[in-house]
Amino acid sequence: MTPIHEPLSEEGAARLVKVAALSKTPFVIRGGGTRSLAAVPEGAEVLSTRGLAGIVAYNPAEMTMTARAGTPLEVVEAALAEKRQMLAFEPNDLRGVLGTSGFPTIGGVFAANASGPRRFVAGAARDSLLGVRFVNGRGEVAKAGGRVMKNVTGLDLVKLLAGSHGSLALVTEVTFRLLPVPETAVTIVVSGLNDAEAAAAMATAMSMSVEVSGAAHLPESVRGRFAGGVLPDGAATVLRLEGLSASVAVRTEKLASAMARFGAVSRLDAEATLRLWREIRDAVPYADGTSRPLWRVSVAPTAGQQLVAALRLEAGVDAFYDWQGGLVWLRMEADPEAGLLRRYLKAVGGGHATLLRARPDVLAATDVFQPQPEAVAALQARVKASFDPDGLFRSRMVG
Repeated sequence: MTPIHEPLSEEGAARLVKVAALSKTPFVIRGGGTRSLAAVPEGAEVLSTRGLAGIVAYNPAEMTMTARAGTPLEVVEAALAEKRQMLAFEPNDLRGVLGTSGFPTIGGVFAANASGPRRFVAGAARDSLLGVRFVNGRGEVAKAGGRVMKNVTGLDLVKLLAGSHGSLALVTEVTFRLLPVPETAVTIVVSGLNDAEAAAAMATAMSMSVEVSGAAHLPESVRGRFAGGVLPDGAATVLRLEGLSASVAVRTEKLASAMARFGAVSRLDAEATLRLWREIRDAVPYADGTSRPLWRVSVAPTAGQQLVAALRLEAGVDAFYDWQGGLVWLRMEADPEAGLLRRYLKAVGGGHATLLRARPDVLAATDVFQPQPEAVAALQARVKASFDPDGLFRSRMVG
């Protein structure tokens, strides 16, 4: 059985890492255990942040919070809800998709850079992160903006750790900015568009001064699996508006009028809007209880539908689009087809593909993260050597 360590303090975590460094024992860092299907490598041990929990400071007036890494996300969001504040980047919950249990943690959210539908206008998780405390591979406690680490001078440690999936250090504490919860929200639905028409409609919406905060396209193959069947028949191109009620009302009329030339237009009220965008965030159509390969692909907004169209010629795929088409949730019907996907990804101008789900043997045999260009890989190697010289931290998507 794999040993699992749950330190109750930052100092305790540092001692564990120092001991592991002496014996060269590798660690897989785990938060709530919601984001990884990959097996722990042979000989590695699990270093859990569950014991590092609790909100350290919350300043609603300045809209900032500091919390220990193992704090459940629901605890953070409950505290924010009392003050009608929120995490701007809408962190997703992939337990349904991955078939995992446990609970998302705030440290895992930032370690995975877990960013939902508002990402393309409000920034990613890393853009809300103001500071971090962490334990490096030598067992030293450090914080962003304080201690300068050899060979990474000039690099933003906060940005480096966000999205590193536990491969550089054990994050013990995070400080992040917040936003007020919008007073209301409305979704404009344009029905019956194909993928290319939807891309044009979303581009038009984004060019308007109506402050769209969510833009997604749900093809007919997935449309019925969203929002309890409230979406009209046919593919649904959905556009979210948020803010003060009077402002949303004016912007809704303007956007609905502009979208009428693309197709039939309808609207979802605030309650249906909240449900729909949570389901888009969490990729609910693919919470299907299977291990069919699921990719999360980030491309230029106009390239998403081109990528899917090309793949459909050679493989069985199902997909829907977020971030104005720039985020593609792509499910393969059989094999992951990593080589094929990445070949077409290059052909449409590049991007990033992460394999989130497949059978364990397939995950073990596939590069789940996008291979980096040589220069970027060399920089990553330098950073890794500085943070974790003995390679103790083995990345296995944390959450």
